[in-house]
Amino acid sequence: MAKWVYLFKEGNAQMRNLLGGKGANLAEMTNLGLPIPQGFTVTTEACIDYYTSGKMITEEIQGQIFEALKWLEEENGRKFGDTEKPLLVSVRSGARASMPGMMDTILNLGLNDISVEGFAKETGNPRFAYDSYRRFIQMFSDVVMEVPKSFFEKIIDEVKEAKGVKYDTELTADDLKELIVRFKKVYSDAMNGAEFPQDPKTQLLEAVKAVFRSWDNPRAIVYRRMNDIPGDWGTAVNVQTMVFGNMGDTSGTGVAFTRNPSTGAKGIYGEYLINAQGEDVVAGVRTPQPITKLEEDMPDCYKQFMELAMKLENHYRDMQDMEFTIQEGKLYFLQTRNGKRTAQAALQIACDLVAEKMITEEEAVCRIEAKSLDQLLHPTFNKAALDNGEVIGSALPASPGAAAGKVYFTADEAKAAHEKGERVILVRLETSPEDIEGMHAAEGILTVRGGMTSHAAVVARGMGTACVSGCGDIKIDEEAKHFELGGHKIQEGDYISLDGSTGNIYIGDIKTEEASVSGNFGRLMDWADKYRTMKVRTNADTPADTRNAVKLGAEGIGLCRTEHMFFEADRIPKIRKMILSDSVEAREEALSELIPFQKADFKGMYEALEGRPMTVRYLDPPLHEFLPTDPEDIAELAKDMGLTVEAIQAKCAELHEFNPMMGHRGCRLAVTYPEIARMQTRAVMEAAIEVKAEKGYDIIPEIMIPLVGEKKELKFVKDVVVETAEQVKAEKGSDMQYHIGTMIEIPRAALLADEIAEEAEFFSFGTNDLTQMTFGFSRDDAGKFLDAYYKAKIYESDPFARLDQNGVGQLVAMAVEKGRQVRPDIKLGICGEHGGDPSSIEFCHKNGLNYVSCSPFRVPIARLAAAQAAINNK
Repeated sequence: MAKWVYLFKEGNAQMRNLLGGKGANLAEMTNLGLPIPQGFTVTTEACIDYYTSGKMITEEIQGQIFEALKWLEEENGRKFGDTEKPLLVSVRSGARASMPGMMDTILNLGLNDISVEGFAKETGNPRFAYDSYRRFIQMFSDVVMEVPKSFFEKIIDEVKEAKGVKYDTELTADDLKELIVRFKKVYSDAMNGAEFPQDPKTQLLEAVKAVFRSWDNPRAIVYRRMNDIPGDWGTAVNVQTMVFGNMGDTSGTGVAFTRNPSTGAKGIYGEYLINAQGEDVVAGVRTPQPITKLEEDMPDCYKQFMELAMKLENHYRDMQDMEFTIQEGKLYFLQTRNGKRTAQAALQIACDLVAEKMITEEEAVCRIEAKSLDQLLHPTFNKAALDNGEVIGSALPASPGAAAGKVYFTADEAKAAHEKGERVILVRLETSPEDIEGMHAAEGILTVRGGMTSHAAVVARGMGTACVSGCGDIKIDEEAKHFELGGHKIQEGDYISLDGSTGNIYIGDIKTEEASVSGNFGRLMDWADKYRTMKVRTNADTPADTRNAVKLGAEGIGLCRTEHMFFEADRIPKIRKMILSDSVEAREEALSELIPFQKADFKGMYEALEGRPMTVRYLDPPLHEFLPTDPEDIAELAKDMGLTVEAIQAKCAELHEFNPMMGHRGCRLAVTYPEIARMQTRAVMEAAIEVKAEKGYDIIPEIMIPLVGEKKELKFVKDVVVETAEQVKAEKGSDMQYHIGTMIEIPRAALLADEIAEEAEFFSFGTNDLTQMTFGFSRDDAGKFLDAYYKAKIYESDPFARLDQNGVGQLVAMAVEKGRQVRPDIKLGICGEHGGDPSSIEFCHKNGLNYVSCSPFRVPIARLAAAQAAINNK
């Protein structure tokens, strides 16, 4: 027979997956001899069984719960539901990953109309007994039966007002009896006349079910998605003997940390309340006292608490977050866990624990949540200013950081305002490559459409600019230059503020603060670099981005998107002229004008790299993205080319594609127009040869042909590249080596990777497109329906933000294996957005990739995640 229920004394800290974090820690503290109110844990496997059994607790599990309950009665010398000495319990959730505040708790379970009288008599404290019962009715109704908490709070306020008192603690036993009668009426009305359950065993089973259900409440699902916690883990349920902090002035309850969770400073940090239960500390009804004041109020309890708190930190070798209760002068610990902390505090604590010889460098590296480094690299809002800010909407937190500025609706206006010294927020329906200058000028970007890997999101992350994308609630009128959101009409020039880390949109100008990176950051990064085996490159398109990425530890460029170089004002007319030309000669003439610009960009980047490698991706987007849509731009282009406006419009219409992301783009452009590949090859090779001559850097250009799905296709473009490269080398008298590879971003390329590897010296997995084509939905539009998929539990996470290891990952693994069969020394990297996602980086490590490439501000995250992958997969 399966074991579904464990007494605390039967478990230990290593049973976290089965008992959940809270249950495993309660078991461990029991083994350490700490004062723990005894109890038992219903396992995470029982939670999964509850869902597979049609949201029912099987008789076998019920039997084990009541068997453990019987033991608990004997342990306490009390009976569940007894009229004289009733046993009361708390019922708490406890998943294997800490999810603070996401799931539900019920206190004082076991009271009913009869046992409360015996409880009052036994304790000699009727006020306390009836206070416990009214709390239980309120919690059970809210958590188990989903009767809104506000119904009960309204009644409490009415009674307090009628009695002329300010705090709950000032209500008498008779006042509380009145509350109980009214609370039960609220319950009955909400339950269609059903009375509040009086059988404690019914209460317990319903509470256990409610905790299991809370694993799938909306806030828990969102939290899991944000923190990469699988939905099939389930939560355990901890049933624990109640101890009471609300028995008078020698009782109390509190929460404390062994170090400061905001700064990491060593020393006890926390709060407590006299004559209170746990929820009172966090509810904000009464103002808690700092934990240090406990030394004045109850010196013996304080001394014991400090000794045990330090014992727990030394045992777990990490900062502890503890809940405790004092019942009539006796101290009890209700839980401990590794405390949640800011990134700054995490670094401080990890470095201090290494210095204190409590943990190793490798353990310190694994203690820091890689994603949390974002907090250290981007501006944040001033906390006091943020507390007074008004949220008018929220959407996808597409690029972290805080930004405040005046709203502008076009890239040109954003750029002009920036040049006048204004702080700018660019608001667009959706961005396109043509918006690049306005995006660069903006403090933050807000879009109505698009997901986490939309153009706006990808470019913003690359620039380190805050971005909130896909805010479908916005009603935008770009012509009238205003938008409506959250009941506000925002005009051009009005201030808004964006939090790219949370997705919140605020009205007004909220003060921001630059991030400060402490010495601990550098120390941790040095440790990470010591232990990782994968290289970390960056996705960068400009010398400025390159310098920034190198400063953040990038070991080269894994993706230089050359199309971004064509959108500046002095270049766009030339690329348009090339696209609209009707002959090879005319196209070559237009392209020849672009060579100096492209070459200068490459030279600047090679110089910034100081000998580090750079993979240059040749032109990728469909040509229509470069064409003008504004009538003035069309007229100017017509004049410049000696054509009519109608002729230009006709050509633009001709280039229109029904599905451009799967159309005439990538290597297909170079097959149709080989002169584009010739121009880009000349720019790359001349830049590399000149920088090598001028600076002495050892440069081996890496040329990447995008969107290949067929070996012959790659060979066609490769032959053009080789011919031009050799011609440039001959002209310059150079013997420079170069490598030609491809992006694996079409499923067919993964399936035929062995054939493609015959021509490609390296593969870079473009997982943005590979994900899009494997799933068969647009990364820009997926945000419109993914929420429905999360709610229906079809997907747990955005496949564009976190690599789909089952499907897309299988294609990557297949391509790696097939590529190495043909070319054992093939270099393998990833340059999609997944290159900056920790769980995806671990996948890359396990599959033997040589490097990951990500946006500059994600480089430290990738360095840390790569080190953690190496340490955890030794």
